[in-house]
Amino acid sequence: MRKIHVIGIGAGDPDQLTLQAVRALRSTDVFFLLDKGEAKSDLTGLRRGMLDAHVPEGSYRLVEARDPERDRSAGGAAYSPAVGDWRSARAGIYERLIAEELGEDESGAFLVWGDPALYDSTLGILQEVLGRGAVSFEYDVVPGISSVSALVARHRTGLNRVARPVQITTGRRLAEGFPEGVDDVVVMLDAQQTFRQYAEEDIDIYWGAYIGTPDEILASGPIAQAAPRIERLRAEARERKGWIMDTYLLRRSPKDG
Repeated sequence: MRKIHVIGIGAGDPDQLTLQAVRALRSTDVFFLLDKGEAKSDLTGLRRGMLDAHVPEGSYRLVEARDPERDRSAGGAAYSPAVGDWRSARAGIYERLIAEELGEDESGAFLVWGDPALYDSTLGILQEVLGRGAVSFEYDVVPGISSVSALVARHRTGLNRVARPVQITTGRRLAEGFPEGVDDVVVMLDAQQTFRQYAEEDIDIYWGAYIGTPDEILASGPIAQAAPRIERLRAEARERKGWIMDTYLLRRSPKDG
């Protein structure tokens, strides 16, 4: 039976690999990498660097495929179908890679940024591949240090306050309104810098981009003061690298406090 490891590799810092992740890396015969194009080639470089640092040379094969494009212009009711189409396209690639590149008694691995359980599609895609029935395999999951954990660590703060809840959401959801009953909100996947619409409220922001990599950028403070700086840093970084990955925590003063 083929075996697949889904390995969380942290937010980018090679030192964030867990001992469990290193053991999984060393037990893998084939690593599957999806190429996201030249603009994001440094992401592939980081993965290769982790393998060079922790896996003996010549003990594994590296198989690359081009990641399918997603329709990022789709909004509203078209958003979920567009994501579904992209995931199905990825499932087709995963199915082919496992069937053609992995022997019946070999183990393969997908290296996932952060933690596979948090805003990542790999587990759902593997379930879709199994559901198609063309190829069979077992798989396990190695948790990783998420960008959320790395963000608050770098800002030397926590996700929640005493006896208070915390919520993780997306920029798309935040645009619909600040979650009710929650004063600590982590926002991911926000290309529109939605935090700006809360600049008049008593909210602090803890922001980070390229967390855990040599290009890491951090900023924090009341939104009204920090937003212009974050906008400038974000625009400069995107122009310089051609892409950006950022996450932030919004911390509102409790209404009953």
